[in-house]
Amino acid sequence: MALHFERTEFDARRDRLVIEMADRKLDAMLLFAQESMYWLTGYDTFGFCFFQCLVVKADGTMVLLTRSADLRQARHTSTIEDIRLWTDRAGANPAVDLRNLLNDLDLLGCQIGVEYDTHGLTAFNGRRLDEQLQTFGKIVDASGLIPRLRLFKSPAEIVKSTRAAALADDALDAALPLVRQGADEGKILAAMQGAVFEGGGDYPANEYIIGSGPDALLCRYKAGRRKLNKNDQLTLEWAGTFHHYHAAMMRTIVLGKVSKRHQELFEAARDALVAVETAMVPGKTFGDVFDAHARVMEAHGLTRHRLNACGYSLGARFTPSWMDMPMFFAGNPEPIAPDMTLFAHMIIMDSEAETAMTLGRTYLTTEGEAKPLSRHDLDLIVR
Repeated sequence: MALHFERTEFDARRDRLVIEMADRKLDAMLLFAQESMYWLTGYDTFGFCFFQCLVVKADGTMVLLTRSADLRQARHTSTIEDIRLWTDRAGANPAVDLRNLLNDLDLLGCQIGVEYDTHGLTAFNGRRLDEQLQTFGKIVDASGLIPRLRLFKSPAEIVKSTRAAALADDALDAALPLVRQGADEGKILAAMQGAVFEGGGDYPANEYIIGSGPDALLCRYKAGRRKLNKNDQLTLEWAGTFHHYHAAMMRTIVLGKVSKRHQELFEAARDALVAVETAMVPGKTFGDVFDAHARVMEAHGLTRHRLNACGYSLGARFTPSWMDMPMFFAGNPEPIAPDMTLFAHMIIMDSEAETAMTLGRTYLTTEGEAKPLSRHDLDLIVR
């Protein structure tokens, strides 16, 4: 089997889940999030775009219901031994197959937790699931159970995240020599993703962000490539990815002469990121981290140019996003604790001046100060 962790690692994760289920008096969990299945068993697929469910009983027993296309995938990449198939056919309703499976597992009338908050369970399939389970037992939303377990990284996971961060650095190193007047954004993207692949990494859970000129003010990928001008701005957000573990970075690069506005925004972004680093320690909350960012932006007169979040947790994620919970936003009470991998991004977009500035990197929290996982400094990059 192609497992990315030792069996003992998966056993420890299962044991943590079983303890949490007992605390919540859950007789079973229905897992639909691909991240949960990967974390718990190693199961590695993009087949979650179709209906599939990993049933976990209170004693740790697991059964996967999936399609025939993922049978060998599950056997090859996971610790799952009991794999059942629902059949592709006209009028197929795999929620019925799942109900029958739960009945076979003697779970009728039991308390069952469901992962509803995931891209692995569409609204359409969620409605079909609820129809089948409405008289089956007590169904509770347990969407946040495994994500919170995944928030705290084991030593083996930290190794993956550290490797991902090195690949993110390699991607920036590959891009910088290409950033010049007349450069094609497509070649820059190709060099960055190529560096990750050549280093043994994977596809990221979402597209890299690249934008120059007016598009440097966008925070999402958009189709269409552009060539850089003599005096230009280029915003990049990317992640090194290793065994699905992500370490993200974000930079706005200035071409030619640095404008007064670019310099002002950079100084604000750097000051805010330093303040965020200071707040990213045990005893503080995710909300406190956001507040540190917001105070600096306000002091620089940039409140209306900042975003309402300044980062989030990272880990093993699947399409369509590498963003994980919790996030840095106002009032978030989640405590900062050791062994979290957190991405902090300072994003300032002055639409009136058509000037962008971003600065971000991934950190590992410790008992004391947060540790940057990137080898790159925070200086403004000018080409």
